[in-house]
Amino acid sequence: MRLVIKKNEAEASAWAAARIARSVKTASKEKPLKLGLPTGSSPLLIYRALAAEHKAGKLSFANVITFNMDEYAGLSREHPQSYHRFMHDNFFSHIDIPAANVHILNGTAKDALAECAAYEAAIQAAGGIDLFLGGMGEDGHIAFNEPGSSLQSRTRVVTLTQDTREVNARFFNSIDEVPTKALTVGVGTVMDAREVLIIVTGRRKARALAACVEGPLTHIWTLSCLQTHPEAVIVCDEHAAAEIKYGTVNYFKEMDEETSAS
Repeated sequence: MRLVIKKNEAEASAWAAARIARSVKTASKEKPLKLGLPTGSSPLLIYRALAAEHKAGKLSFANVITFNMDEYAGLSREHPQSYHRFMHDNFFSHIDIPAANVHILNGTAKDALAECAAYEAAIQAAGGIDLFLGGMGEDGHIAFNEPGSSLQSRTRVVTLTQDTREVNARFFNSIDEVPTKALTVGVGTVMDAREVLIIVTGRRKARALAACVEGPLTHIWTLSCLQTHPEAVIVCDEHAAAEIKYGTVNYFKEMDEETSAS
């Protein structure tokens, strides 16, 4: 696992967008790029940067296949807070990705278990995910894999914690409107990706990030799974890195400088 520390959210997001753009440029019809994507506030600047590159004629998503991390259970695709709607409004409507290449879990599927199994199978049928972009919750969760989730978990239906619902309530009129369940890829699903890139910004996530980077591998902080991934990068701002030990921060900054120079 590698930690990249940037001055602020804008710089961290720009770094992540540039990393994703490099992979997108390698995609071809014969070998499409399979990209895992998140929702929420964490990736917004990344999506805007990638959309701007496309608008400038520098980036095409014609040969990209996407699989989103999660979706609220019970919300239709048209619901203003569904992740289908989020991705359309904030990213897909601004780029040239074919509609057939977009995969998002169906939160209103009559058989949610079958929907999750089919989604996992679709990822495998596509050849697996090449690069999974993600964020981290304030309690250290990845996707909707709440504290206590198995590190071998697969796409499934989960119950959202009160903390997660309170954090996400800002997108709804009240917490009562926030669904209590969601469909999500598992920790094991994310770990199967050839590369994982996580964006973490803000002081409120500092405690969780320190635990995931320096603490033990544990299902309580599900993002700690990345400690064992051979190609995982967490890019964060200085606020999010505030509780990481001085020596650890220096180590990763030196590593970043060496990588940039090579």
